[in-house]
Amino acid sequence: MKISKKAITLNVGLVLMGSAVFAQNLNDAKKAIDAEQYQKATSMLKSLVSSQASNGDNYYNLGLVYLKTGYIDSARAVFTKGVTADAKNNLNLIGLGEADMLSNNPTSAKTNFDKAIELDKKNYKTYLEIGKAYLAQDKLSDDVSKPDFTNALANITKADELDSKDKDAEVFLALGDAYALQKKNSEALGPYMRVGDVDPNNRRAKTQIGKMYKESRAFPEGEKELQEVIAADPNYGPAYRELGELYLQWSSFGTDQEKAKKGIENYKKYMDLTDKSLESQLRYAQFLFYAKDFQTLEQVASAIQVPANDSKSSVVSRMKGWAAYENKNYPQALTSMNDFFAKEKDPNKILGFDYLYLGKAQLKSGQDSLALINITKAVEKDTTNVDALAEVAKTFFDAKKYAKSAQIYDKVIAASPNGKGVLYSYFYDGLAYYFDYATQYSAKKNPSKDLLVKADSSIAKVAQLAPETTDAYLYRARVNSLLDDEKAPKGLMVPHFEMFIKKVNEKPELVTPNAKKLSEAYDNLGGYYFNTDKAKAKEYFEKSVAVYPTGTFATAKLKELSAPAAKGKGK
Repeated sequence: MKISKKAITLNVGLVLMGSAVFAQNLNDAKKAIDAEQYQKATSMLKSLVSSQASNGDNYYNLGLVYLKTGYIDSARAVFTKGVTADAKNNLNLIGLGEADMLSNNPTSAKTNFDKAIELDKKNYKTYLEIGKAYLAQDKLSDDVSKPDFTNALANITKADELDSKDKDAEVFLALGDAYALQKKNSEALGPYMRVGDVDPNNRRAKTQIGKMYKESRAFPEGEKELQEVIAADPNYGPAYRELGELYLQWSSFGTDQEKAKKGIENYKKYMDLTDKSLESQLRYAQFLFYAKDFQTLEQVASAIQVPANDSKSSVVSRMKGWAAYENKNYPQALTSMNDFFAKEKDPNKILGFDYLYLGKAQLKSGQDSLALINITKAVEKDTTNVDALAEVAKTFFDAKKYAKSAQIYDKVIAASPNGKGVLYSYFYDGLAYYFDYATQYSAKKNPSKDLLVKADSSIAKVAQLAPETTDAYLYRARVNSLLDDEKAPKGLMVPHFEMFIKKVNEKPELVTPNAKKLSEAYDNLGGYYFNTDKAKAKEYFEKSVAVYPTGTFATAKLKELSAPAAKGKGK
């Protein structure tokens, strides 16, 4: 059959046009993967696999999407089909190797990588993709695989050597990733910057640079880089995620609410532009917690759908519990935290915050003993939780369970001797020992004076650390009054009452609010000197009446002092 030159030209044009459409679609799918639009990429690649069933590149990229979304078995099946469909294309062998790496089977991975090299050992892309496969880590699995940086760098470096004209920005991107994943940001910066020279439209390298600035706490510089990415491509989701993370850190995790709100806005924008994967939803929930947006957190956590047998369902229960407690929904907090502990069987995955929120919810429910157990565990995991343990101690104190309260305050002080609330803990620790002694004494239980020694020691620490705390001197006086010998008192209380009087009178504005306490101090000092130095006793009693006229003790004692001496018999 004779074919005209025009027909031949037309047919060639059709072939070329078909190739261009295919290339464009595959390139679009790759862009969707980079932008973390995995559902969109999956749909595009499935269509390509169906229409171009003999092209191994389609299978390889579809398999990569499955790997990125945690479906390792599905990825392995796709790569295997790709090997069969396009036996000369080595990419699917590399894909199988990456699946092996994510399954913690480096031996099998190397076997597949070696086969791939045998098929095309002169192509830099062979070594580039193997290098990237060695960097793989499964972020969705609880058993996170660890990148093999040595083999990754060796293969990426080999790819760089073979790509002698530096035509492919992906080589520099992979090199930057290899260093960035090791937190070697200085080494990563150069390759990432080279990406922009080779491919000015590449968004990920500049996003990574912004992320590294964030990790170095150079927030303005990171903000500038990320906003430039967004200005160039307002639909590039990962840049919004990193900008959100940057604002969260810059806000000192919610302390600066203006920046925290910016962080939430940008992270939500990232979610809207991507597939709202389970991983990103869980991170968003954590993000809201650290940004202190607990109302939104409770709504978001309640909306996350996870199968009951999925290991991540425990994390959802955790976030529900944390949010419910912060929103003062204490019954729901207790329910969710109990649900979390019922699901999470691995103690290594239980955080200090988990014990903390369970314990605090139990405390609000009146389960004091259980609360103590769990909050103590929270402090053992992280001493910054010690304030909650002090809250438990105060609960026992308010319930007049002084011995238990003192025991817990001792733990609080031992866990955080220099903590910001330690003065409060020392003070109530001393009071707990003091009231424990007084309660037992009133009940005629003959308590040990060791309780008073401990009380005095703790309250003395308050006076030492905060000398202007007037009540510290008052309570030391009261404690030492009980410590003294009843029959032959040595005046152990005297210096402490005198110091209390001195501290209050140094600041006139303190006198009226402390009038009754001043009267107590004057009365005790007057009483101590009543039999040995009547002039001094009289002086103290007069001061007591002056500062607190309605008091009765000093008035009575003054009458005794002014009464004429009784005449002896026979006189």
